[in-house]
Amino acid sequence: MAEFVRVASKGDIPVGEGRMFELNGKQVAVFNVGGQFHAIDNVCVHQGGPLAEGELDGCVVTCPWHGWTYDVTSGHSPDDPDSCVQRFEVKVEAGEVLVAV
Repeated sequence: MAEFVRVASKGDIPVGEGRMFELNGKQVAVFNVGGQFHAIDNVCVHQGGPLAEGELDGCVVTCPWHGWTYDVTSGHSPDDPDSCVQRFEVKVEAGEVLVAV
């Protein structure tokens, strides 16, 4: 069973932005979509770009390196259904953002 790990306080990740956290040796990107938090693998499947540094439009993040896009709520690419990154469960407790690893 996955263990939830605290990554940040809610205020540490502004609405419409993402942040990268290293969890158990894995880079995880956590995004704030209208006050709801979502976590996906930070590494783009195309050429390893840092997704947490990408622009978030609604629930879709664009990789800053080559423009590949991913829905942060599912990890799937709206452009290519065969391309996806791992998604992680997120919960908020007492103002703290926790990610399951």
